[in-house]
Amino acid sequence: MASTSAAAVLLGRQLKQMQSDKDIPGISCGLVDNNVFQWEVMLMINDDCKYYGGGFFRARLSFPPEYPLMPPKMKFETPIFHPNVYPTGEVCISILHPPEDDQYGYESAAERWSPVQSPETILISVISMLSSPNDESPANVDAAKMWREDPKGFRRKCQRLVRESLGDD
Repeated sequence: MASTSAAAVLLGRQLKQMQSDKDIPGISCGLVDNNVFQWEVMLMINDDCKYYGGGFFRARLSFPPEYPLMPPKMKFETPIFHPNVYPTGEVCISILHPPEDDQYGYESAAERWSPVQSPETILISVISMLSSPNDESPANVDAAKMWREDPKGFRRKCQRLVRESLGDD
């Protein structure tokens, strides 16, 4: 139980820092049901992002009791169509993969989770991922295929989701 309380203290500190840090534009975080292991996140995507610019995307970060030794899971609650986001909304990027050797040899251990990562580095990585999808190992095969083969159609679909995220459907 001691490790869980250490994780809770660390998460509380990281949340407070993110809430007071004005150097991270476009990210807002808060607790779900006052539970420090469940964060509600709002990503307000910069207009420079080709596909999702101007969108407001809600997501949840769910931290395990073993945090920071093990990564949280991140799931979009606002619908999003992206090669690195499963149709369920769960985000699939290297830094959210457990710190172990990749059984498929796709990622190096250095690309995966390590305790030096933080909620801030995760969210910055996710925003970067939205601008630059990795279609080599897609979580959403349909999105990856459309991104590669029909870029205009992919962009139209993303822009429709951006409008919906703003309540402008």
